[in-house]
Amino acid sequence: MKLIVGLGNPGDKYTHTRHNLGFMVAEQFLKDFESLENTVWTLNEKLKSDVTVINWKPKFGDEEKIILAKPKTYMNNSGMAVSLLAAFYKIDPADIWIVYDELDLPLNVMKIRFGGAAAGHHGVESIMESLGTDKFWRFRLGIGATHPHTGQEARDDGKIHAIGRQNIKNAEDFVLDNFKSNEQGKVREIIKHGSQALQMALEKGIDAAMNRYNTK
Repeated sequence: MKLIVGLGNPGDKYTHTRHNLGFMVAEQFLKDFESLENTVWTLNEKLKSDVTVINWKPKFGDEEKIILAKPKTYMNNSGMAVSLLAAFYKIDPADIWIVYDELDLPLNVMKIRFGGAAAGHHGVESIMESLGTDKFWRFRLGIGATHPHTGQEARDDGKIHAIGRQNIKNAEDFVLDNFKSNEQGKVREIIKHGSQALQMALEKGIDAAMNRYNTK
């Protein structure tokens, strides 16, 4: 059993903000898996989340139950919902996959990793505190600013470097702002790639997803 949690803030005013990219990917993943009429999220007041349960049947191997969730606790208290979900479904931290926006990565860059620091992301900090460990999987989706002079991601010898925070005066306002019109193409692409990465991780293993989708 896996618990896949997309992070974000509930409420219409946050729907299209950068901080809700985790919600967007979780929603896309469900749409890619189910027919449109079956893409139903159920509010579970006890678990403080919108939840749906799917049965993932890989081409090879046994069927696995997947708990897909969007916390209703607001970003900074994400840990409350994640810990409730993990306890209720009896899921170990190593089987928890958290999908969220990452300011320190440029837009449309993805990094999948296990454990490590929260890098200033308050939702991840909350989860680490509530679970009492950092040993869970993270699907980090870049929302950072592009280079102020070129309009492109900073590159050095072909490698993309994190430049998000240094070019943003007020990070809190930035993450709660909507994506700009000229960013929509990359937003659609990162949502698609995020969903595909989750599917590949379930189908072929998380190492395969890292090899395919981690930006070099």
